[in-house]
Amino acid sequence: MAVSGQRRRPVVALYERIADAVHDGTYPPGSTLPSEPKLAAELGVSRPALREALLLLQEDGLLTVRRGIGRTVNDRPPRRGFEHVQPLEELIGAGGPLRVRALLRTVEEPTDFTTQHLLAPARAELRFWESVLTGEGTAAALSHEWAAADDVLDRVHPEFARALRGEESAASSMLAVLLGASRETALSAHSGITATLLGRRRGDQLGRPADTPAVLVTQVVRVGETPVLAAKHMLPTGTPALPVLHSH
Repeated sequence: MAVSGQRRRPVVALYERIADAVHDGTYPPGSTLPSEPKLAAELGVSRPALREALLLLQEDGLLTVRRGIGRTVNDRPPRRGFEHVQPLEELIGAGGPLRVRALLRTVEEPTDFTTQHLLAPARAELRFWESVLTGEGTAAALSHEWAAADDVLDRVHPEFARALRGEESAASSMLAVLLGASRETALSAHSGITATLLGRRRGDQLGRPADTPAVLVTQVVRVGETPVLAAKHMLPTGTPALPVLHSH
């Protein structure tokens, strides 16, 4: 997968430093950040890198730009990750869910990502769905979703296993299928967020330049202690902000 092999850019660490400072109270809710020149000097970074990180933080709901005041920390900064298990197409759909366009529905051996998050053995066969989420004709996000191996699902969530077998070409996200099959099954989820660039392949899929800034959200959904779904969601600049950003 392209994401795992992509070299991290300095703006990633900068984004995380500022977000951590917001959450640990260094920049408390309602406070105004120092000016760009002062903040860049305090952090020891260039102003262009700082401006890119601040833009992503603004899009993610931590900061607001106020005319004549500057950048302020929102009164109730969102937590990182997903607070509730909900399909991405509903979380970021303004005025209604985004449409899910299936690019690929296949079975593949585990990647490093799925080995880590789904605890899948090397020779396992995992269902993999690649989808573009669109709204008003514009591609808003790219999703990669993997389900745990069939034998695991048959044991811990047979309803999800059956639903997946009947939805191989569905215009739906894998998470939406999981939620539809989980009316009697309790789920928990954990997510992380990283700033990055789209890269050439993802840029082509989303109709954006390769150097477009983006937010990568990773997500793992569990039944009890067993992971049943892992996902990567790529949200380029301009995608509506996620309403919550830190799971707990």
